[in-house]
Formats: sequence, structure tokens, C-alpha cells
Amino acid sequence: MSQMFGQQQAATRPSYPSFIDLRQFARDLVSGPVRRVDGQLDAFLANRTPLELPPGPVEIGAIRLEAGKGSVAELAADEFIILCDGALTLTQEERTLELVDGASAVLSAGSRFDWHCPASATLLYMRYHGETAGDASLIAVDESAVLEPSGTPAAELLIGETPSCRNHTDYRSTDGEFVCGTWDATPYHRRAMESRQFELMHLLQGAVNVVDDTGVSRTFVKGDIFLVEKGAQWSWESREVVKKVYAIYRPA
Repeated sequence: MSQMFGQQQAATRPSYPSFIDLRQFARDLVSGPVRRVDGQLDAFLANRTPLELPPGPVEIGAIRLEAGKGSVAELAADEFIILCDGALTLTQEERTLELVDGASAVLSAGSRFDWHCPASATLLYMRYHGETAGDASLIAVDESAVLEPSGTPAAELLIGETPSCRNHTDYRSTDGEFVCGTWDATPYHRRAMESRQFELMHLLQGAVNVVDDTGVSRTFVKGDIFLVEKGAQWSWESREVVKKVYAIYRPA
């Protein structure tokens, strides 16, 4: 299955997808040769394949790790990671994160850590090169956190009832442009609007149908991981409660 799910209007936007199935992107990576980033020695930083995205402070892609271990001396930027398959342990002094399929975490800029994979593993990452440094910590995304009421879509965009939305933020960069957490909402239908952000979503519950301005339609279900690109004109329709983990880059 191709990762190219949307065709953009060349007169207004670059030719890149509206929606990208990131789990499929990771599967395609596993089936091909290991790629390495020049100048990086540790596999966690070297074995990366980024998506082709417009230039900017955000990079999104996949990491392929073989069984083994390594050390990252200092992370250059904030990173959200989510494990697609396998298991990964991250250790920072007395802090240990153990990730299995679907688990996610934020590694803030400046962090140093050791990692260990008992078998091969594939991760997705979203890296944000902000203007301000992080606090060098490892933060697990808590899917079971208590969610608090949050904002709803604009009334003029809604078709039908206004949903009840809730949110928990696990991480926000110091400039406020990179945010990661968990969100849920009751069913709703929203008309197409332009996305002002890149948003990576991992559906924990429910299903959602998304349609872009070219008419391309996709339905994502529990377990799917996908990206909506900045600049996409897209609608949302969910007929059941949807819960998701998200990582968002939204410029101020």
C-alpha cells in the first residue's frame, strides 16, 4: 500500500499527502535495507528514514533497531516516539521507561540515555527543533491519565451536535509549539477546514473517517497511527467515542 493518500492542488500547496498511514510506512521500512543518517554512530540516531515533508523545524519518520543496546550522549531536539513493534527500554540515571507495541514517550532536548532492544523493533518519531532547549528528561505518555474538559470545534464547522472533548497534556515545549498527550471526544461531524499543524495520531479507541479537499477518503480505526499534514483541507466524522494519543507541531 502506498503512503501517498492525497493529491494536493499544485497551485496552492506542494505535492505531498494529506493523510499518511504511518504504520504502513514503518512496515515498508522493515522490508527494505537499513538506512543510516550520516555522522551518527549510535543506531537510535543513525537508523532513521524521514518522510518527505516541506522544510521546517519538524521531522517525522521511522527508526529501525536490531536486537542490542546503545547510548545517546545528547539528544539535539525534542522527540515524540511511538513503538510500532517489539520492545524498547530507555534508561536515564534512575529513570527507566519500558515501551511495548503502541506505547509512546517524549524525549526532551538535551536528554542522554541508554537503550536496549531484546529483539528487533520499529519506532515512529516526530522531532521538533525548537528555539528553546528542553529539560533533558524522559516522559512516558500516560494513556490512562485523567482527562479534563477541553475546547470543541467551532460551531460553524459542525454538522449536528457539539461533542464533549477532553484532554491531558503530557508534554509542551517551552515555546508552546510542540505538544503531546491524550484526547477523547464523543461522536461528531466537522466540515473541512485547513490544518494549521502537523498532527500524528494513534487511535486508542473508535474509528474516524477523514476526507481531504480532493475527495480522498480514509477510515482509520483503533491501533492505526497516521499523520495529517499542515495545510491539508480535511473533514472529520466519528460515529463513536474516539480516543487518541497525539503529537502536534503548530507554529505560533
